[in-house]
Amino acid sequence: MNGVRKGLAKVEVALRWDPSPAGTPANDLDIVAAVYGAADPHGTPVQLVHFGSRSPDGTITLNRDSHTGQGFGFDEVMTVELHRMSPDKGRVVIGVVIQNTGGGAGGAKTFADVAGTGFRIREGHTDLAQGDFAGVPGATAATVAEFTRDASGAWSFDVRLEGFEADPEEFTRAMGGIR
Repeated sequence: MNGVRKGLAKVEVALRWDPSPAGTPANDLDIVAAVYGAADPHGTPVQLVHFGSRSPDGTITLNRDSHTGQGFGFDEVMTVELHRMSPDKGRVVIGVVIQNTGGGAGGAKTFADVAGTGFRIREGHTDLAQGDFAGVPGATAATVAEFTRDASGAWSFDVRLEGFEADPEEFTRAMGGIR
């Protein structure tokens, strides 16, 4: 993983994972973006973008959505156009959630149950960060990145791999909180 970079405009977040073994429930991972207001950067998100949605202002779009992990390379891709966000938006947190399609012993799947996971964050052709979820094996969701706007309006980026043991709804409420 890489560290902080400042002055970002348009970034791409990509997620990959392997399909589940034959005869088992599908591995379904989803990228989630939570946008927070500049006045309350750790409060309730003012926008939440995930599968089947996009931000109302068109600055965050899910370009590719997979329900199985089948395919080559990255299975899900989200574009975040930071440079187009209004000044009242001050923070964006990107996370990944495993949809509950049944895990070991009837429980929810965790990152340890899903093979070949990985993420990549890039601007243009420059990789800002790459990683996997090996550091959060017992989690059912995780944040991967945080983008923050400074007083001059420039956006910076930091890798933020933190695991959560929460269902998708709980995760979207907790992912941007102070931890």
